[in-house]
Amino acid sequence: MKAFETNATLDPDGRLHLASPLAKELPRNLRVIVLVPEDEDDSGEWYKAASTNDAFAFLADPAEDVYSLTDGKAFDDAR
Repeated sequence: MKAFETNATLDPDGRLHLASPLAKELPRNLRVIVLVPEDEDDSGEWYKAASTNDAFAFLADPAEDVYSLTDGKAFDDAR
């Protein structure tokens, strides 16, 4: 499958309007994939979902605290 990229706008009725016309020699039936920019505010929803998900409940167990601030050695990339 070949891919062509162009920008588009969405009107109030939910119809796409291409910023530039497509080549006339393309087939009449096309597959359209719509990419929507992610809102930066969505990351808060992800954190909220992860913090309330039972799959991560084991992290509240004190036995999981296997490292402390005194573990390891400081990293110095100065050369």
